[in-house]
Amino acid sequence: MELKAESKNTLEIKTSRVASTALSSPEISTWDPEITKIEKIHKVKYWLKILLDLSKIRISVLVAMSTFVGYILAAGTFDQTGLLAVLGTFFLSCGSAGLNQVQEWRLDKKMQRTCARPIPAEHLSPRAGLLISALHIAVGGLILGFGSTGMALMLGLANILCYNGIYTPLKQKTAFAVFPGALIGAIPPAIGWATAGRTLVEPQILILALFFFIWQIPHFWLLLLNLSRDYERAGFPTLASLFSDKQLARLTYVWTIATALISLMLPLYGFGNSLFIYSCLIFTTFWLIWVNRKLLQIAISSTIFKTAFMNINIYMLLVMVSLSLQILVLQ
Repeated sequence: MELKAESKNTLEIKTSRVASTALSSPEISTWDPEITKIEKIHKVKYWLKILLDLSKIRISVLVAMSTFVGYILAAGTFDQTGLLAVLGTFFLSCGSAGLNQVQEWRLDKKMQRTCARPIPAEHLSPRAGLLISALHIAVGGLILGFGSTGMALMLGLANILCYNGIYTPLKQKTAFAVFPGALIGAIPPAIGWATAGRTLVEPQILILALFFFIWQIPHFWLLLLNLSRDYERAGFPTLASLFSDKQLARLTYVWTIATALISLMLPLYGFGNSLFIYSCLIFTTFWLIWVNRKLLQIAISSTIFKTAFMNINIYMLLVMVSLSLQILVLQ
């Protein structure tokens, strides 16, 4: 009798455990549509962040903006053709940025600034990153191919060749890769210019491309001054091994002045002839020269480099907005 009672108790305990497991199991538990909806939203946000990080979205937007500026300066307006040029350039830039991360993910893993990117952080495999980047490039190429001109498409593909085929491997070998790399910044406005049916030998596009080219050099050097130890940790050759921080800061300031002064030449080539554009360019020129003068100080700190880097990016944004307003609103 005692044995039967014990067996009965054991059976009840096992039954209770099975029931408890069944109730706690997600497959058998009651479906909650609200929880499922929240999970889907989180999953979409997760993958969206990965795609944006892989595309270096902020840089790609600025690249597309420079194409926008090149188009409206050439066409005097902004229409569907210009929109297609901007979108095509944007997708090509996203694809090129992703391809760069596929090429350098092992090096990115060693750097504090880049170790959280999708591939080195193992949120995305190199193969998946390559496929997404190839898709971006294909979409961008199709948009430029069918919605723009053959020259615009050739320039877009040439930019990818310069960035991923020349600059990316070259910067692992020499600290002076910044000079051929600066060409990358000069090409997007030329894409907009070519899309408007203009030729690339006109003085206007040459001075505009020169302006973007020169700007790239202090932009990159200020980034280097902020992150030189990080670059050295990954094995990149840097100018910090050739110059002291003070010397490099002064060289960067010279290039900053050159960038600012070249912007004053833009109206001389027909990019606006109004009090507005002269006032904007004069203000931004002397503002940049003044606020970045701290690069000449005897005591240099990382805060000065960070501020100067932010200033030169704000300056470029102000110049692009001023030129755009001159054409779209005041002309």
